Amino acid sequence: MQEETNEIKEIIKEDIWGTVKDFLNLGFHIGEGEQSIHLTVGLLLLVTLAFIVTKFALKWLRHFFTRKMEQEDKQKFASVFKFINYVIYLLVVLLTLSAAGIDITLVITASAVLFVGLGLALQELFQDILGGIFIIIDKSLQVADIVEVDGKVGKIFEIKLRTTRALTRDDKVIIIPNHKFISDIVYNYTQNHRTTRENINVGVAYGSDVDLVTQILEEVATEQKQVLKNPKPFVLFDDFGDSALLFSLHFFINDSFGDPKIKSAMRYKINNRFKENNVSIPFPQRDVHLIPQKPLKK
Repeated sequence: MQEETNEIKEIIKEDIWGTVKDFLNLGFHIGEGEQSIHLTVGLLLLVTLAFIVTKFALKWLRHFFTRKMEQEDKQKFASVFKFINYVIYLLVVLLTLSAAGIDITLVITASAVLFVGLGLALQELFQDILGGIFIIIDKSLQVADIVEVDGKVGKIFEIKLRTTRALTRDDKVIIIPNHKFISDIVYNYTQNHRTTRENINVGVAYGSDVDLVTQILEEVATEQKQVLKNPKPFVLFDDFGDSALLFSLHFFINDSFGDPKIKSAMRYKINNRFKENNVSIPFPQRDVHLIPQKPLKK
């Protein structure tokens, strides 16, 4: 039995496995020793298997990272995963060339220099794409959010991987690079809730009835349709200015995007109420004192 077992092992080792090895070694063999290059059937099968495994691994990773995203957000990641696929496939090809005995040191060095140059030239582009990925993943920005960037207020209507588009209050489209949302200070008026607190500043002449001024401001805020009843509007006596008593009317609204129109309507009403109640809004005044000087002696 032992002898039969050994014979079977030898047959498998020498005949079957030997035939398989000979088949896998079929191909081109150029040179000898360290300078030799071998392009064989086994190497091509290995590359094919590596590509298949890599494809399924990348597909699983893509599903893992995007499984909780909406279909629209998944589509935005298509270009990112395509770029990752190209990089990984390139690495597989380089490893294949190295396994075949081809010196890829020069190729790697040239690629490194090329990628460094591209990285410096396209640094801002990569920052935009990275910002877009963070925005989509952590939901720090969503469509219909009202944001303020570089002093401009806009309502978000489209979020892409590299840029975000918003509509300003004067109906102009502003294109915002996504790196702004990770490197600059950005105000999001509607991130937590739609309600925001706004204010109107006004000054009245010294000697005015401050209680009457407070009452007028509160009534104007209460009568304005867009102003919320709860939380209630309130008035603050801010300071004694150079030429006026300074007040501020604070109120809450649900339409931060349209607040300039709301404030304008309230200012019209405040001005009319002040005229009706003889409350004047002063303009800056300065006293100029002329001090005569004696003529210069010659």
